[in-house]
Amino acid sequence: MSFKVVVVDDSALARKQLIRSLPEDWDVEIREAKNGQEGLTAFREGGDIMFLDLTMPDMDGFEVLETIAAERENYLVIVVSADVQSRAVERVKALGALAFIGKPVDGAQIQKTLEEYGLL
Repeated sequence: MSFKVVVVDDSALARKQLIRSLPEDWDVEIREAKNGQEGLTAFREGGDIMFLDLTMPDMDGFEVLETIAAERENYLVIVVSADVQSRAVERVKALGALAFIGKPVDGAQIQKTLEEYGLL
């Protein structure tokens, strides 16, 4: 099964690192977004899974999650952030994120998370 994946991070380097960390044999079409608003637009246009950074200018990851939660009943968002404070993790889980993965990204952790939720 093919998925449309949206990778949202204001850092081009972080987006590239995350994309390189995805399983090589995973059947996906990837769109990149450099901020929360672009990410929302891409997700609304048919994204299945979003990898979302929290700390971004203009519209941060928390705001993106809040907006998606208000628009959809079911959604697949995996937060990937350097903000690993327990309060941030709890907040994104309360907003409906599937998982929280700390930066720098680890391909094995991404694979484990995708397998855990039946996305691989």
